[in-house]
Amino acid sequence: MAKKISILIVDDEESVRDSLYNWFIEDGYRVECAENANRALSILESDSFDIILADIKMPGMDGLEMLRRIKLLKSDSIVIVMTAFATVDTAVQALKDGAFDYVTKPFDPDDLSHLIRNASKQITLVEENENLKKKVVSLENVEDLIGKSEAIKVVLKDIESVAQSNSSVVISGESGTGKELVAKAIHSNSPRKFFPLVSVHCGALTESLLESELFGHEKGAFTGAMYNRKGRFEMADNGTIFLDEIATISMKMQIDLLRVLESKKFIRVGGNKEISSDFRVICATNRDLKGMVEKGIFREDLYYRLNVVNIHVPPLRERIDDIPLLVEYFIKKYCTSMNRPPVTIDSAALNRLEEFNFPGNVRELENMIERAIVVGNGKKISLKDLPLEKTLMTNSIESLDDLEKLHILQILNKYNWNISRAAKALQVDRVTLYNKISKYSLKHGD
Repeated sequence: MAKKISILIVDDEESVRDSLYNWFIEDGYRVECAENANRALSILESDSFDIILADIKMPGMDGLEMLRRIKLLKSDSIVIVMTAFATVDTAVQALKDGAFDYVTKPFDPDDLSHLIRNASKQITLVEENENLKKKVVSLENVEDLIGKSEAIKVVLKDIESVAQSNSSVVISGESGTGKELVAKAIHSNSPRKFFPLVSVHCGALTESLLESELFGHEKGAFTGAMYNRKGRFEMADNGTIFLDEIATISMKMQIDLLRVLESKKFIRVGGNKEISSDFRVICATNRDLKGMVEKGIFREDLYYRLNVVNIHVPPLRERIDDIPLLVEYFIKKYCTSMNRPPVTIDSAALNRLEEFNFPGNVRELENMIERAIVVGNGKKISLKDLPLEKTLMTNSIESLDDLEKLHILQILNKYNWNISRAAKALQVDRVTLYNKISKYSLKHGD
């Protein structure tokens, strides 16, 4: 046996106790005996047993009463009742009170051993099931949310508390902090985890495309609609829909979204059939939604419908203690994916990373480590492998042009040189941004 099963024998007859004790010791079980129910309950207060063999007829407290008390005290123990006066009534009552089975005296050693083996198999199956559940939870847990800081512990606690509910969640935080990882962790630890997590990047789509993406469309609904297509709400039935950059949606889309959240029903673009879907909604934003409500650019009723629970993901500069762990994680990740020998990072480079402001947060740190592994030639990442020198030389800035150049470069790097997103963050048009890039001779990788 993988585990040594423990048995407590409760019987007022010494000969019965001795016989059973010797049988089960010989079979490899851990065995203890009690001469009455009170003694057995006293033992159970300080020790636990997998199987309890209890006589029904004993002086004082009988076996059925002891069974009921055992179930209150140790509900996970398997209880088998023994009696020389078996009747249908006593057997039925024992089973109703939670007994695993009953056996009549005198015992057949083979029959009793078989019964104990069956009980042991059930114990093993239950334990294997519990261990499997724990392994599944650990796989689905938050392994990508690396950190030991108090700030990240708050996030993990919030995930744990909200995961089992169906409440809508807004995840707030700067770009690159890991909001999508939080959404995945919530879904993975929820009752909906066996159904899809469907993600929609609201900021990357125009209003008409977002409408089709969310609600689906019928064939011929618009030019290019060559076939029927399910929307993301329909795909997320019984699962979770993750709406990233929720603050970017138009007023019309806010109204449509509110209607769907309230009724869980919608109509495909170009269709007339109402479709129902049971989904949970999780949103993410790097903007101040409450401030947008006060300015009248985000609907108050939609805000309160979405923001039942808010989880704020802190920027990396507020969780400096996590940088060494994140660096170690990203080094292992990219060395493995690139089939490179393991590397380390020298103390000077790590110290500089801990001093850096990281406007792009964890995503920026990940990009730095990936780049360092690509360009580095040694077994150790050094300061020269990290693109930090120019960014950290803020004390040398004297002119407004120097300051503007540095700021534009940081924003471009933050958005991985996505011109549209960088221009939007800088609140300029794409042409102006291209002109600035040319003016300052900026290049990807600076």
